[in-house]
Amino acid sequence: MRALHPAIAATAVLAAGQALAAGIDLSKPYGDKYGCINRNGQQVAADKMLLLTGKELITAASACTFSDKHPQADGSLVVTAKCEAEGEEGQAPAKLTIKRSAKDAKKLVVADEDGNVMGEVARCK
Repeated sequence: MRALHPAIAATAVLAAGQALAAGIDLSKPYGDKYGCINRNGQQVAADKMLLLTGKELITAASACTFSDKHPQADGSLVVTAKCEAEGEEGQAPAKLTIKRSAKDAKKLVVADEDGNVMGEVARCK
């Protein structure tokens, strides 16, 4: 068996990376009930809210802006973010993992770097 030409091998690796990234498509927003209602600005007060877009994660008490996205071999997506919490000054770094729900493949689960699940979201309609 012949070895692949380096350019072909690099293209294959790049294509695989893009396929993994396509596994979780954040081009449209995902959210829980109140996250989707509030996706265009605060329309309904909610103690519990989760909205996930390609650029940020917003909860009732915090907002995280993504700086980097790293597709993983298992199809999940690890994002590096800067988060602001309500009532606190400044931004704190965070790593979040976004993966498909084990219960419903159409939903995504968001977890912090310690593995604590922040919530489950579905594509906003």
